[in-house]
Amino acid sequence: MLWVIPVVAVPLTAAAFILSICYSRRLKRKRKGSRYWRKKQGKNDEFSLFDFEELLEATSNFSEENILGQGGFGTVYKGQLREGLEIAVKRLASHSGQGFTEFQNELQLIAKLQHTNLVRLLGCCSQEEEKILVYEYLPNKSLDFFIFDENKRALLDWSKLVEIIEGVAHGLLYLHKHSRLLVVHRDLKPSNILLDDEMNPKISDFGLAKIFSSNDTEGDTTRRVVGTYGYMAPEYASKGIFSIKSDVFSFGVIILEILSGKRNSGHQQFGDFINLLGHAWQLWEERKWIDLLDASLVPDSHSAKMMRCINIALLCVQENAVDRPTMGDIVSMLSSETMILDEPKQPAYINVRVGNEESSTTLESYSINDLFSIPFIHLFI
Repeated sequence: MLWVIPVVAVPLTAAAFILSICYSRRLKRKRKGSRYWRKKQGKNDEFSLFDFEELLEATSNFSEENILGQGGFGTVYKGQLREGLEIAVKRLASHSGQGFTEFQNELQLIAKLQHTNLVRLLGCCSQEEEKILVYEYLPNKSLDFFIFDENKRALLDWSKLVEIIEGVAHGLLYLHKHSRLLVVHRDLKPSNILLDDEMNPKISDFGLAKIFSSNDTEGDTTRRVVGTYGYMAPEYASKGIFSIKSDVFSFGVIILEILSGKRNSGHQQFGDFINLLGHAWQLWEERKWIDLLDASLVPDSHSAKMMRCINIALLCVQENAVDRPTMGDIVSMLSSETMILDEPKQPAYINVRVGNEESSTTLESYSINDLFSIPFIHLFI
């Protein structure tokens, strides 16, 4: 029976050899694809699958010194690949079930969205418990880092603030109208607006976003309200109803915060009101809107444009969603100096205290985005 040994051993050896060749070629293709992407990193449509060890090295083992920011779903680190490319690495908390849903949601969304005012997703890593998103690195942190700091605000003159407002508006218009997907961000706020080396704004963090068909602008309802107090539209906060007009409301709040240098959400008193919206409305009614502006903007030769921005912001934060303009309307209003603007009505939350800027609310715990049913593994097939 000794003849049986070579009969069995030879096929097994051959099979093992073939498998090793296939595995080697697969690794080679993976490395080649990664190198190809890095050579083409200027192109927006490239996407790379990163090895965990590669990201571990790039971030110095996810050291605390490289932390750019932290949130409920995980931590963002600064990293640098061997080729010298700087990256932002979003490592989701392994214990967070919400984090995995956010990862899947954000990956499906932002990989399909490309616009100069949206942060660019470079790739991802999914290895055992590790779920990591890799973005372009933006050196100037986020908008809130500048507008709420008295000293750093001096780095943003009026022209740059207008560019930031208009850039965010164009990014939202793309999401709402011009992208392949109709997207409602649902968590637009200054900390989710990143600034590149020329202080150009890029909307980030699409973990809570929702997708609709291109002809569905009426919105939807959820039992689970997620987002940040102070930026939530009233119909969303109270009834879970969200639409493109929910983002418009958030955008209006951001404009007022940019102009005033104050947070809408917080614990400070605004004259007779306990939030920025009520204070802005009172000053507008009394024709004292200039008192809303941060001291660094007064006096200024652009007072007509400033008044126009306050008018637009108040139109965005109307109580009823139907009274708010679309982002297309807003872009037209911002780009024209002669277009006649409607008079705003009393805004939402005029006598309501809002919570801390980073606080969020949940009415009922269930899937964060029931519009997605594609298993995670299908993303890589």
